[in-house]
Amino acid sequence: MEFDMGFALMDRLFPLMFLVVFIFIISTIVGSLVSGAKRKHKNDQSPRVTADAKVVSKRMQVGQNRQSSGDNDMMRSYTYSKYFVTFEFESGDRLELPVDGSDYGLLVEGDTGKLSFQGTRYLGFQRGSAAKDDE
Repeated sequence: MEFDMGFALMDRLFPLMFLVVFIFIISTIVGSLVSGAKRKHKNDQSPRVTADAKVVSKRMQVGQNRQSSGDNDMMRSYTYSKYFVTFEFESGDRLELPVDGSDYGLLVEGDTGKLSFQGTRYLGFQRGSAAKDDE
């Protein structure tokens, strides 16, 4: 008799647990999409700014994603890299922006020039246009 009650309880709990997990996954996906859309909209509404700046630091974030393929339950994994550069303005304010790998490779800590950006979107950096700190 106790054995039957255990299965009856699981028969009632499983659909509820499945629904909770399903709602959590869907809300996470929707939240990510809304957050990305808000960030894009805010960047689009921000003015394009070009200012004297200095490259003060660079960092790279490396991650790995794993996926199970349907064929023979094999795991596929791939790595990704995200690149960030911190710029310092003449006022002393700093701004870290995500950049492409090609831009990351061209920028060197200590470079001075004109930084162009829009919100949190990196638009470019022209080396040598800013006043040097040592002069």
